[in-house]
Amino acid sequence: MLYGKKECCLCDQAMEVLQKVQASVPFDLEKRDISDDPELMAEFGLKIPVVFVDDLMVFKYRVNENRLLALLTGG
Repeated sequence: MLYGKKECCLCDQAMEVLQKVQASVPFDLEKRDISDDPELMAEFGLKIPVVFVDDLMVFKYRVNENRLLALLTGG
C-alpha cells in the first residue's frame, strides 16, 4: 500500500519504483490518496509517501528498489 497524494513528486517516484519491482515480482499494489481522509492526513501529513508491506511500514519518503525486492522475495 502506498499512501500519498496528488501532485507529490516523491509519491510519483515511489510509484515508479513499486511498479518496476512489481513487473518482476508480482504483488498487489494499491495507492491511497490521504487528502480525502482526515485521519490519514493527521497520521501522515507531510511524511509521504509511505509504503506498507503486509501492514508494516517499510518506506517513508523514498523507496529503495533493492530492499523492496529483498522484502518481497524473502532475501
